[in-house]
Amino acid sequence: MPKLVLLILAPMLSLGCVERRLLISSEPSGALVFLNDQEVGRTPLEVPFTWYGVYDVRLERDGYTTLQTTREAQRPWWETPGPDLFAEAVPDKRVEIAWHLEMRPAEPADAVDPQRTLGNAKQLRELNRRD
Repeated sequence: MPKLVLLILAPMLSLGCVERRLLISSEPSGALVFLNDQEVGRTPLEVPFTWYGVYDVRLERDGYTTLQTTREAQRPWWETPGPDLFAEAVPDKRVEIAWHLEMRPAEPADAVDPQRTLGNAKQLRELNRRD
């Protein structure tokens, strides 16, 4: 019986693996994208990934405030342990996870209130002293 199971499962396991892609777009387009501090290109872009979970995402573009956030690449139900064994038998599987991020225009330097900035710095200093 174990040999029969191996004969059935071996071809299923050799069919291939899942192609996983992150599709990242932004408003405005052309932003430089960093995933977990690794530069991966400019939006819109499509990059392969190997693991599901939370990613640190940073977008940079001249004239816009740098956007730092996190996004989660969620595992589809059929990639959980158990069903994944049978899902591997399906050829040409592809998981696409799309993230769209919106950037804000940077404030002109003369629009920054120096007193407000100084007040923010003082508050931060007080918080650091408490720790």
